[in-house]
Amino acid sequence: MKSQNQREVKMSEGKKMTSSRRHHLKSVMLQIAANWLAEEAKENEIAKEAYMAEHCPAPDMSLDQAALMEFCKKLHQALDKIDDDRYDAEAKVAKSDKEIEELKLKVTELGGVKKPALKKVRMSADAMLQALLGGKHKVTMDLRSNLKQVKKEKKEEESADAGDWRKNIEDKADRKKMFETS
Repeated sequence: MKSQNQREVKMSEGKKMTSSRRHHLKSVMLQIAANWLAEEAKENEIAKEAYMAEHCPAPDMSLDQAALMEFCKKLHQALDKIDDDRYDAEAKVAKSDKEIEELKLKVTELGGVKKPALKKVRMSADAMLQALLGGKHKVTMDLRSNLKQVKKEKKEEESADAGDWRKNIEDKADRKKMFETS
């Protein structure tokens, strides 16, 4: 008795309830919802029967054959009109559905795609080349051996030489030669 009171106190304080209690409550809620759905279905059936009795009275079969044939023709004309209306309504619904889908696409385009944060990955040059060229090609290259040490030379620039464009071009050609491989 004491433990139940303690559990109730804990639940009232906002603590988590036991899983068995949660499952029991869930099953009770599902049973109530199923009963409501069954009652609603019964009410819909009763409403349908009342509507049919009000708007569609029972046909009078005491007529002769010609009158019954005329009655059947009127029924077929009414059915054709209803089919046309149904077709028009289906076309409108299909058009609306298509517009809704297009608008959803526009919303997603305008919202943009959130890109996930990229992770830094350390790869060797060989692994990068293999990733770029595909798994078929196996490339092993020591890029460090192909690098040349380039010494930065301090060039004294004089204000008088700055105006000579031919000399600037020759300097650039010399710099290019330093980086070319032999």
